[in-house]
Amino acid sequence: MSMFCYQCQEAAGCTGCTIKGVCGKSDDVANLQDLLMYSLKGIAAYNTEARKLGLNDEYTDRFITESLFATITNANFKRSDFIVRVQAALELREDIKAKVVAAGVSVDGITHDSAVWTADASEYDAKASTVGVLTTENEDVRSLRELLTYGLKGLAAYAKHAYVLGNKDEGIFVFAEKALLSTTQELSVDEMVGLVLECGKYGVDGMALLDGANTGAYGNPEITKVNIGVGTKPGILISGHDLKDLEELLEQTQGTGVDVYTHSEMLPAHYYPAFKKYDNFIGNYGNAWWKQNEEFESFNGPILMTTNCIVKPRASYNDRIFTTGVAGFEGVKHIGDREEGSKKDFSEIIELAKTCEAPIEIEKGEILGGFAHNQVLALADKIVDAVKTGAIKQFFVMAGCDGRAKSRNYYTDFAKAIPQDTVILTAGCAKYKYNKLDLGDIGGIPRVLDAGQCNDSYSLAVIAMKLQEVFGLDDINELPISYNIAWYEQKAVIVLLALLHLGVKNIHLGPTLPAFLSPNVANVLVENFGIAGITTVEDDMKIFLG
Repeated sequence: MSMFCYQCQEAAGCTGCTIKGVCGKSDDVANLQDLLMYSLKGIAAYNTEARKLGLNDEYTDRFITESLFATITNANFKRSDFIVRVQAALELREDIKAKVVAAGVSVDGITHDSAVWTADASEYDAKASTVGVLTTENEDVRSLRELLTYGLKGLAAYAKHAYVLGNKDEGIFVFAEKALLSTTQELSVDEMVGLVLECGKYGVDGMALLDGANTGAYGNPEITKVNIGVGTKPGILISGHDLKDLEELLEQTQGTGVDVYTHSEMLPAHYYPAFKKYDNFIGNYGNAWWKQNEEFESFNGPILMTTNCIVKPRASYNDRIFTTGVAGFEGVKHIGDREEGSKKDFSEIIELAKTCEAPIEIEKGEILGGFAHNQVLALADKIVDAVKTGAIKQFFVMAGCDGRAKSRNYYTDFAKAIPQDTVILTAGCAKYKYNKLDLGDIGGIPRVLDAGQCNDSYSLAVIAMKLQEVFGLDDINELPISYNIAWYEQKAVIVLLALLHLGVKNIHLGPTLPAFLSPNVANVLVENFGIAGITTVEDDMKIFLG
């Protein structure tokens, strides 16, 4: 076993990747990610004391958040990036320790190895092999620690995007350190379960924070028909989740003769009013992240990956794909971070685009979206009337992730099979399994209401809570809403924990239950929250429709 990773739905054999990640992550990168996580625990130990003394700084908050984000599945595959991050983590840890000691506070009680180990870069691989997931021998303790850790990684993604737009919540940073530190402590099962649920509480806070950042900067999403065809000019394809990167790219491409298209999770950018003023913002090209190999090849122009969801590029387009932010891949050019008060420089991408052919058209037409909470609440009277009259019998929340496993075709078949008096609420790339189906509408209300990215999952919670209020229900589970959620990576984990915090029960999760749930921990979720997997469309439909 040269590595062990089971943080995503693709974990080999639904057990764990031990030689190379199914995602494409090499064993040495996987181990360095473990070492970076271990180093963050050491930082948390000292910074917890530094906060008490008023010595915390924004660099530490940002470093922890971005480092957590960098270890999310399909974000960064670049060995050198993690060597640099581990080095920076050790330096930061020692700087914080020195500040605490200089303030007259003893650190003799901080003895966990994560807070005291040291080595030079040539020794990182050896150290990394001793600090991985399996070093926690008790599988139930390991399961709860990893469930908390993966929720924390998803939370970090939301916090990072909000931070870029100038919004932050000190409570999230404090909790991140508390959660990291807890994985070095001998806690009871009840204490660990409590922390997992507390992570869900901060998940709600983080999603609300990001929602406020996005809508504050770009306006409330509105119902929009998005073009899925192509124009005649050369283009740049932008993917990922970072709306600030898109904004700066659109600004810099004005008047250059280069068009901009979105891919995968960037599709919902078209719903924001602020982006509609750019006449070279043409439409969405392609589908979910896992199809990018074939779709990036036919696009012809350069591609910008702003966050996670990158897969190994083909040689045919390797020279025209770029990463930025925490994303990274060996041999792929990287656009550096913006300096304080300045913007990222996308001139190299733009100049390359000018030399490329226009995209090859792979489909035509439009897809409808923009049903975030503000827009849906504007339709609340119409929706409530439809429920009261029986025109809408049930809502299905089918949010989450898409993926390459054939078993995910279940969600396409499920969307086709649900009765005509039901409506799908979605967010995330899971929608690509059914957002191009002609499912019609109910009295003018589309049967697929797309709230946006996985980053926009907060909208689905707001909609549910508003409906609970309108119908005067004491329990959110009394609503005619069923949850059939697809998951892939750690942002889906924090969405799940957020729903549990809100009291939502009987969530079905697929296409497989997480490998990091031990049988005992899975039983806790089943007994207390009614968590279940999926089976067949026919059998699950009987459960959902009673």
